[in-house]
Amino acid sequence: MTCNLSTGTAFLVVHLDDLPESVKETGLFEKINTFIQVHRNSFLLLCAPFNGKREVDILSDIQQRFFGSNLRILPVRNNADIIKGMLTIAKATSKPHVDSLSERLSLARAHIMERSPVWKMLRDVKLG
Repeated sequence: MTCNLSTGTAFLVVHLDDLPESVKETGLFEKINTFIQVHRNSFLLLCAPFNGKREVDILSDIQQRFFGSNLRILPVRNNADIIKGMLTIAKATSKPHVDSLSERLSLARAHIMERSPVWKMLRDVKLG
């Protein structure tokens, strides 16, 4: 299932239970590759219990294959997690929230730099 939001964020939901044992033969990697070429802000929601070796191996294969791409992978366990993840990502990537989040991160960074003994030591070393 693919869902594209007006924010420029797109989701590809893959249920690992629906895939045969050999994932490479399903065309999943080609589908993901096409997905990330079409959408600039792409998220793969990989739905599985992640209890067994197969699920972890598939996640690892996808991470290795698409490392350095614009694909973000979110492992989820059930449909409720899928909806929650999509809503959280959509909210965080929408324009007013991005600006607010960016401002809060800048304030947090400034606060850390002001109060951190490590940053104080680095400033002292630079000045000395």
